[in-house]
Amino acid sequence: MKVIICILQHEIEVEVGHQEQIIEIKRKIEQHLGIAMSSQTLSILGWELFDELYMKDYPIITEGTRIDLTIQCMEQPPHHPILSQPNKIQILVKLSSRQHHMEVDRAEIVHSLKEKIHIIDGTPMKRMSLFFSGTELEDDFCKLSEYGVCEFSEIIVLRKSANSLRDDGDDELPSRRLSIVVQTSSSLLNAACIPLKMSDSSTVNELRELLLSGKILPLDDYLFIHKQRIMRDCSSLRWHGVEDGDFLYVFKGTVTRGESSSF
Repeated sequence: MKVIICILQHEIEVEVGHQEQIIEIKRKIEQHLGIAMSSQTLSILGWELFDELYMKDYPIITEGTRIDLTIQCMEQPPHHPILSQPNKIQILVKLSSRQHHMEVDRAEIVHSLKEKIHIIDGTPMKRMSLFFSGTELEDDFCKLSEYGVCEFSEIIVLRKSANSLRDDGDDELPSRRLSIVVQTSSSLLNAACIPLKMSDSSTVNELRELLLSGKILPLDDYLFIHKQRIMRDCSSLRWHGVEDGDFLYVFKGTVTRGESSSF
């Protein structure tokens, strides 16, 4: 089968077999792009693909799956043709319907990146949620590098609704970062488990958009379930009582008449 390796504006198709180890995929990438195997990290929305495992160990990977390639900045070849200036890195900022290639400083902080996005896109800074490899960039004064952002990284931007900024008053409490696992049904992606890190103030709709933006889920209608209860799109994870380590279950379907659903 063929998978698509994504690195900034570059995409390459790679033929792979279910019996191949991830390290062999990296070897093929090195042959195509000249990027050292030791510099490569392959992932699907933060789910890292480990060298010693085989393609068959990741049932989420099927024909046409898009796999993100990031490069460890310190190990990149010094004369690689797509590297930028020494103190600058190129990143891809992805919004719901558009994307921007941006050059940022290696010491850039999250707040500064939000300011740049606001200037070029107009999205209010208070309504931005930035994600990299499944982790929300919560601390505005942390450097991007502290979150692992480097050359060719992709940043997903989700826009918070006005209601989500004051969801039943729980915005008065400080946000907490949660490690959660999204479990898909057997009819979706062969019942895959997708680990994510999100703020507990993030809404269910932001979670949905994150999964769709990363092409982890195909475009469709979905229901999210927490502790056997259907979750409300506009309400936060905190409002639903989601705790660190909890599982959220996702099924195809929509809510009708307030409570009933179709799967």
